[in-house]
Amino acid sequence: QVQVVESGGGLVQPGGSLRLSCAVSGIDFRIYAMGWYRQAPGKQRELVAQIIHDRSKKYGDFVKGRFTISRDNAKKTVYLQMNSLNPEDTAVYYCNGEVPRTGRVFWGQGTQVTVSS
Repeated sequence: QVQVVESGGGLVQPGGSLRLSCAVSGIDFRIYAMGWYRQAPGKQRELVAQIIHDRSKKYGDFVKGRFTISRDNAKKTVYLQMNSLNPEDTAVYYCNGEVPRTGRVFWGQGTQVTVSS
């Protein structure tokens, strides 16, 4: 079964940076599109970023230009580099994997990101 370990969350000042990591085991990592979603209190979960491979990436609204998603297939790890953070970025960030055009999906347990002034 899939095992997912998220790390890198924490508290940061506005304008600061964080790098989230999500290490996965127990699956064929290469066939999964990997992504990050976030959910703030009282709001729906929303897409932050998704990557199929290095030349196939997409970002949610208000993210592109500040965040960068990347993956290391040898390490079975996906990363999210977040720069220019603002308080509106405060949320629980969830690692996600899905096989394109199928119903196969898994989720990490989430890591808290807090941007405080």
